[in-house]
Amino acid sequence: MTKLDGTLQMLKDLTDAKGIPGNEREPREVMKQYITPFADEVTTDGLGSLIAKKVGNADGPKIMVAGHLDEVGFMVTQIDDKGFIRFQTVGGWWSQVMLAQRVTIVTRKGDVTGVIGSKPPHILSPEARKKPVEIKDMFIDIGASSREEVVEWGVKPGDMVVPYFEFTVMNNEKMLLAKAWDNRIGCAIAIDVLRQLKGENHPNVVYGVGTVQEEVGLRGARTSAQTIEPDIAFGVDVGIAGDTPGVSDKEAQGKMGDGPQIILYDASMVSHKGLRDFVTDLADELNIPYQYDAIAGGGTDSGAIHLTHKGVPALSITIATRYIHSHAAMLHRDDYENAVKLIVEVIKRLDRETVNQITFD
Repeated sequence: MTKLDGTLQMLKDLTDAKGIPGNEREPREVMKQYITPFADEVTTDGLGSLIAKKVGNADGPKIMVAGHLDEVGFMVTQIDDKGFIRFQTVGGWWSQVMLAQRVTIVTRKGDVTGVIGSKPPHILSPEARKKPVEIKDMFIDIGASSREEVVEWGVKPGDMVVPYFEFTVMNNEKMLLAKAWDNRIGCAIAIDVLRQLKGENHPNVVYGVGTVQEEVGLRGARTSAQTIEPDIAFGVDVGIAGDTPGVSDKEAQGKMGDGPQIILYDASMVSHKGLRDFVTDLADELNIPYQYDAIAGGGTDSGAIHLTHKGVPALSITIATRYIHSHAAMLHRDDYENAVKLIVEVIKRLDRETVNQITFD
């Protein structure tokens, strides 16, 4: 295995952590561990979003950089007499990426390993084999023989179920494979933005935020933004990589390694023109690569943040990522590092006068 440098170890710790919506304690503790040395204050809101505050100019504008802590997963809902477990998806799943995948059920007694199963194709009719198995017909097998055995092992309704996959550096060491890039990469960006601002003068107060429950309705972004009342906000998340076979530029423009994605439009918001222009003009000036994208469906934390308080100029900056909302997703380290560099350089220039100009641009 490739020896992990400090950044890769942080990314491993973040992505290996288990935390579906409403169960973000473990990734929150990892983020807190890494971001605390660079923050003046670390708190949580009532839903559990982590808020790390770094003061440059205490009288300057408030800048929020938000990634979400939660990952897509499942929740135990029923246990049948034979010890098979029924579940609810938590966040968006495509049925074709689920079958025969290993999962971890997190219980009060410890972790329990399972696999997602269904009726075998060998006993289906030829017509049925051609159709994807519906999620409602799937179950989790933990090797138990009865409901009593499942209960004895500590599994009960409401327990979270998390995809199992270990962080992996590919042969091309720029390519990183992990579960939960959506959106521990956003949390990593928030950590590294504060890290790079350590000891730097910046004319504002910066908040690195790990929000909760993004995958079920951008909920923690709303409560954390109400707590902070930011003047400017960046939602940092994964985007769609359109550089795999069969995908046209019309369907998805993003390409891994071509820089962070500036989101023009998604189902949750229209990006703020003044902020978008400020960011891309600076990227052009500093020769930081970036690419545009527009996503007809889905949204990011920016969608909730920009509607809080009196309205917040917001922009989503994303990392082109393959195979999101599955057990294993892939992204490019250069895109991550360039996103951090761009956001840091933007923050250094966001004084009160500039923010006022952006707000009304």
